[in-house]
Amino acid sequence: MVAFVGSSLTAAESIEVESPNGQARIRMDVKDFEGDRACPIYDIQYRGKPVVVPSRMGFDLSNGQLTSDFAIVRVDRTSSDTTWKPVYGERSSIRDRYSQAVVTLRQQHAPKVMLQLTLRAYDEGTAFFYTFPPQPGMKDVSIVREKTEFRLPSDGTAWATYTAQGIYTPVPVSSVKSGCERPLVVRLADDLYAAFAEARLVDYARTKFGPLPGHAHSLVAELGSAVKSPLPLRTPWRVVMLADSPGQLLENNFIILNLNDPCALADTSWIKPGKVIREVTLSTAGSKACIDFCVKHHLQYVELDCGWYGPEKTSDPHRVAVKADRPQGDLDMIEVVRYGKERGVGIVLYINQTPLEKYVDDVLPLYRSWGVQGVKYGFVSVGSQRWTTWLHAAIRKAGENRLMLDIHDEYRPTGYSRTYPNLLTQEGIRGDEEKQPNELHLMTLFTRMLAGPADITVCYYDRRVDDQASHAYQLAKPVCFYSPWQFLYWYDRPGHIGTMKSQGNNILGDEPELEFFDHLPTVWDETKILVGSIGECAVVARRSGAEWFIGGMNADKPRAFDIPLAFLNSGTKYTASIYSDDPSVPTRTHVRIEKKPVNAGTVLHVTLPARGGQAFRIVPE
Repeated sequence: MVAFVGSSLTAAESIEVESPNGQARIRMDVKDFEGDRACPIYDIQYRGKPVVVPSRMGFDLSNGQLTSDFAIVRVDRTSSDTTWKPVYGERSSIRDRYSQAVVTLRQQHAPKVMLQLTLRAYDEGTAFFYTFPPQPGMKDVSIVREKTEFRLPSDGTAWATYTAQGIYTPVPVSSVKSGCERPLVVRLADDLYAAFAEARLVDYARTKFGPLPGHAHSLVAELGSAVKSPLPLRTPWRVVMLADSPGQLLENNFIILNLNDPCALADTSWIKPGKVIREVTLSTAGSKACIDFCVKHHLQYVELDCGWYGPEKTSDPHRVAVKADRPQGDLDMIEVVRYGKERGVGIVLYINQTPLEKYVDDVLPLYRSWGVQGVKYGFVSVGSQRWTTWLHAAIRKAGENRLMLDIHDEYRPTGYSRTYPNLLTQEGIRGDEEKQPNELHLMTLFTRMLAGPADITVCYYDRRVDDQASHAYQLAKPVCFYSPWQFLYWYDRPGHIGTMKSQGNNILGDEPELEFFDHLPTVWDETKILVGSIGECAVVARRSGAEWFIGGMNADKPRAFDIPLAFLNSGTKYTASIYSDDPSVPTRTHVRIEKKPVNAGTVLHVTLPARGGQAFRIVPE
């Protein structure tokens, strides 16, 4: 339901927008502010506490500043309460409930630019964006700098990183440097967390954050390039997620999807999430061995990574020409696709941006004609308006060719998978191909994962699991880290197929606990964050149909939790399979499996050893 509340002219009064539950509020005004006359400013509160204190809004344009001399000429208020069903997701339905005001501003003197501000308040946070509407004497706009500020009331703790695949560090907001990634999570109090994010970035420059000169614990938007556009121009949303805890932020990350346009694809029946294994030999025999493993262990896709068409930046991606360092390089693509199709396993192909940019209009139809079901774009350029526009056009072109998509390297999502759900996942995360401590995973889970799914390339047999974590921890990871295409066994391979020396000796085994991955879905009907502490621990529960999966991940101190299973259906009996670290188990992975009856009245005792984890599968009897 969408309700139009009304429109009016106003002079000096503040424009307030309050969330439906009354907890979140964004307010804007036009007043003299630090030397700017009649400047648009805004502030945000959550549960009566300040989150953003009065902060400037506006731009530097190529022909001058656009931060002052404004008057409010119109306010249009609406409210909405609807529910929509995503093609796939962390939940089977999403409520989109908010209050909104569209505030029209006009400069009082020449050039009398008209600017609109759309302010929206959800129970989960607040958001706003700018619109340059069509107007006389102005055909286009050239933005040099966006001057949106985020002045905080105190020097809270921020979890900062400066590249999409970088290392997170907790620092005071006053220590945040230029180029800080989004989402940026800030703890303002023990019961007050905010996440500064971006939504619906399609044809604008990416935003990061930097310090606001001359102001303590304050940030300003930093664009990845200048922006030039014909009118009308609609900027991305500037989002401030609000919650009592890090777990609540993560559980409410659907706000990013709500701030994007509805699905633009008329037919989505061909979009099939699933589990993926990477084939490392780039050979026909190796690909078939991986397909056979998929059949045995209920995976849906095999991905052929860089090298299948030769050196990834300089080779022709229209033909198979395996790199010389793959000694088994006899790849018959058509035969591999046929073999997989007969067995219900799809093929995904990697392609680097350099040849993709040159050939995008003909290689995507070619891959579809081969029977390939998905592509993975690698080393994409991000940040500037040019590359943002190019990449989102390439997403749409994949959709036109009925190809599912994974984007790797520095691209971070802003919710475009709602509009084009063929974009299943993306990297933009420090995944398991890097060696990092569990503490970093548990920072990443409550920061990067607010933006949307991430291809974290889960390893299982690789030595880094033993060096950094445990195998029960790895079982829990794809429950905690959501991705509709979940890449498992990233460095592993069937044992009878050779490989490059650089890949090591990560032979896929048949340990009993692999049944957990076998049964694991990649998309969900319901998600609950049961325990969440940034950098320390997490317990995440997700439901698919009648089954629940729970993942517990831990950093460097042993921890134990009592988890009530009150979210189970009352009156139903369940069996829980419990996967725990146990050094006494005589397998190379040391995972113990227990089964026990549970119901909605059961309280699970979750014990997480240092750098360890636990995983649960709960099914009706």
